[in-house]
Amino acid sequence: MRDARPIGPAVTGWTPPPAPGPDLVLEGRHVRLEHLSAQAHAALLFREIEGEDWLWDYMPVGPFNSAAQFHRFVHETEDSRDPLFLAIRARGDDRVVGFASFLRITPEAGSIEVGFILMSPRLQRTPAATEAMFLMMQWAFDAGYRRYEWKCDALNRPSRRAAQRFGFSYEGVFRQATVYKGRNRDTAWFAVIDADWPALKEAFQVWLAPSNFEGEGQQKESLADLTRLVRVASDPAL
Repeated sequence: MRDARPIGPAVTGWTPPPAPGPDLVLEGRHVRLEHLSAQAHAALLFREIEGEDWLWDYMPVGPFNSAAQFHRFVHETEDSRDPLFLAIRARGDDRVVGFASFLRITPEAGSIEVGFILMSPRLQRTPAATEAMFLMMQWAFDAGYRRYEWKCDALNRPSRRAAQRFGFSYEGVFRQATVYKGRNRDTAWFAVIDADWPALKEAFQVWLAPSNFEGEGQQKESLADLTRLVRVASDPAL
């Protein structure tokens, strides 16, 4: 008689979550996320990113040379459900400062990815940018997803650093994973799982609290320090 072979633990008491839809709205203190629309968002966002061609270096599309060209691209995303694009609108002045998407949405496995992220220079390295990522992650785990992924070009060090800062654990590099814009892409993989989420949620809430910032907006505690204990594995390339 052969020894029993190991198998994974049973997943009990879990129901596949819903897929996010175009009616999704996420509200925070700094930002509001809503379904990306050419009519509502394209012109406003293009004003924020015009001439910033470097923003598209690791994206599968862009850069866009005119407002009309960018409008066409946004219009083509409107009916997409995977990826599902969300505009990032700043509270207060109502500027449209970026977009992000849910993609590779697999409710039957409880897995969803955040990606196709564009943040204008005005949005980058701000509490608003962090809050946007927190709101999307919170929606996924509140909906019942078990796994939340982040993937990027392995050469994209800012994205790899952001994944670590947001509490994603490094899972490795898929070599020659794809080709985009005629270039090879090795893909770095990161993920958060539902067991990580309670501690990670607390870390985000502590960091985003107004009491964590001095009068000039200087943070008292860094998010990277708060999430370090949650991450199972760190990116050795950083």
